[in-house]
Amino acid sequence: MRQWLPPSLQKAPGRQVLQNPASETLASMVHRLGGNGFATGLLQDLEPVLPAASWSVYRTGHRCKPTLFMSASRGVPDTTQDCWWAYLSGPYRSDSTWGRAFDEAPFAQPETRLCHVTATEVEGEHRARVYEAHGVAERVSVVEYESDGSVFAVNFYRHQHQRAFSDRQIGAFESVAPVLLALTRKHIVLSHPFPPAATAAWRTEDSRPGPATLTVNTSGAPALLPADAALAPLAADGLPVLRMRLMRLQSELTDRELDVCARLLQGMTHEGIASDLGLSVPTVKTYRNRAFARLGIHFRNELFARVLGG
Repeated sequence: MRQWLPPSLQKAPGRQVLQNPASETLASMVHRLGGNGFATGLLQDLEPVLPAASWSVYRTGHRCKPTLFMSASRGVPDTTQDCWWAYLSGPYRSDSTWGRAFDEAPFAQPETRLCHVTATEVEGEHRARVYEAHGVAERVSVVEYESDGSVFAVNFYRHQHQRAFSDRQIGAFESVAPVLLALTRKHIVLSHPFPPAATAAWRTEDSRPGPATLTVNTSGAPALLPADAALAPLAADGLPVLRMRLMRLQSELTDRELDVCARLLQGMTHEGIASDLGLSVPTVKTYRNRAFARLGIHFRNELFARVLGG
């Protein structure tokens, strides 16, 4: 049997210990997963690696409702929500800071990249409304380009009063970025018991067309309409699981019919499904009606009953 201390905990007289800020940062992040202090504590955890003043996590693109999952600031007034609404006021429609246009052909499989942009490189309206208006000078992001063409981004911002990020700091961030992306996604799942794709459609205000913010209550869970409580047993399942359950009920359902019905089971509105799939609302209803006919049902509650009973 062998035992020894991790290098970061080894202390001996006269010996200098080389600590690994990246590993200590990740360990702290893991401890915060699912907790109310994750968003605010992460900036503190990351400070030895990348001393950012604020951060945000959001999804954006032409085929989805732009959704802010979390944000926070440290050492400065928190204007991240103001930045988000400024972004939604117009710049998000033509955001070119991700290195590719949203209307380009999406990747066949999700792809992870790092992005680094300074305020001077951001186009006029975007720079003026978001960066200059809120004292933001620089952004470093770990980004996942999703298969529907949207972008899931974890962003860290340097403000104008701070020194520019150094190559060493950006290199250190690169070493933790993939794990940071995974931890952030996991935290969203743990802190919100329903899939993020569905939560944006559950809020009353999100039934209207246009961008949305994921609103949470003090417990960290989405605030649901009263009728949505019955959706919990199915909404907790992912889309692949729901598709399989539907296929077991009716093997003749087409891919689009499965797409629509699975999202209905997650509690999404017709408008939310249309936005998520890049379809019109009438087209979504057509696929729903065809699927219901194959299943021998007429109403959404019958769909829930059939899947729960199957």
